[in-house]
Amino acid sequence: MKKLLHTPLVLSLIAVFLIAAGYVAYQQINQPTLEQQYRLQAAEQGDIKLTVSANGTINPVTLVNVGTQVSGTVKKLYVDFNSAVDKGQILLELDNSLLAAQQKQSLANVQSANALLELAMANEARTRNLYAQEYASRLELDTTVQARKSAQAQLQLARATVEKDRANLAYSVIRSPVSGVVVDRSVDVGQTVAASLQTPTLFKIAQDLSKMQIDANFAEADIGNIRIGQAAHFTVDAFPDRNFQGVVKLIRMNPTTLQNVVTYDVVINVNNPEQILLPGMTTYVSIAVAERKQVLLVPNAALRFKPANEDKKQYTDNQSDKKGSSRSSSTKGAKNNAGHEGYSGKVYVLKNGELLPVKVRLGITDNRNTEILAGELKAGDQVVTGETQPDGNVQGSSSQPLRMRMF
Repeated sequence: MKKLLHTPLVLSLIAVFLIAAGYVAYQQINQPTLEQQYRLQAAEQGDIKLTVSANGTINPVTLVNVGTQVSGTVKKLYVDFNSAVDKGQILLELDNSLLAAQQKQSLANVQSANALLELAMANEARTRNLYAQEYASRLELDTTVQARKSAQAQLQLARATVEKDRANLAYSVIRSPVSGVVVDRSVDVGQTVAASLQTPTLFKIAQDLSKMQIDANFAEADIGNIRIGQAAHFTVDAFPDRNFQGVVKLIRMNPTTLQNVVTYDVVINVNNPEQILLPGMTTYVSIAVAERKQVLLVPNAALRFKPANEDKKQYTDNQSDKKGSSRSSSTKGAKNNAGHEGYSGKVYVLKNGELLPVKVRLGITDNRNTEILAGELKAGDQVVTGETQPDGNVQGSSSQPLRMRMF
């Protein structure tokens, strides 16, 4: 027996057993605690705001398109981009040679019509005298009267043509309809503009750049929370470190559909006393539609966390429920539903060295934290936001907050 115990095979098995026992003991001694396995964060009281976000464009409140009613070649330009103009100031002159010649022709037609009228009136007077002496018939008298009336009508027509040509000649000088700043010029000297089918745009004048508006396209899911008079905050790429403010002025009812996405134009009034906000700038607008003071908050990462063994446990519970009677299962399900009615989320907390799930009812969120409306959770409870890996990374949570989708 002693000889058998000293054989190499037995000694090898004893050595392997001792090494395995030592490894197991080492693992048990150095096994991390639950606090070391999970990343924790305390639920706390605080303020939270629910905001909706969208992209928009800055536009002048009043933007006037200045065009021309007559065709011609640009002869002189008196203003350029960013020029300040007054109401009635000359902006541009068209070559008026043809218009001036046409007016002279109309004036000549007036003189010709006036001469014809004088002749017709003399013929009528002469025919009346002859008719009174019975040397002319009634037909001849009626003919001269008709000729006189026709000459009068021709004279009025010629004078109306003169007025029209005079107006067209005046239209060759383009004047500003409002006081403001020229933000766009679409023509140059020597360019020909044609006003045959539609009025071409020559200038765009912003009436007042100290007051601007933002046209922002909000998704239909967010438009129900927006009200006229709500405060809006926005930023622009030109001044990334500054936060500007505005007020919702109008929610336009005309929807825009692009790739099956429906958006609505929300108009936001903006004061621009420094005139640093320029037309066409892209804005990133956020509107606070709900606000809560001193409520219980948990990080969104805690709501996304899910233990690795939860799926296995849920599968085991389902198999156990299937083995029971249908009546018992129905009664148990009714109790569970009654006990958690209205609860829309679940977090995990560490209590007494155990990882326990807690069902909660959720309120508003700011994409970082979420309001807790009800549930067995109180301020100071340590909620789990992720699992700590040996390399120091966190599993089950995201380091970046959720972002609203921009349109």
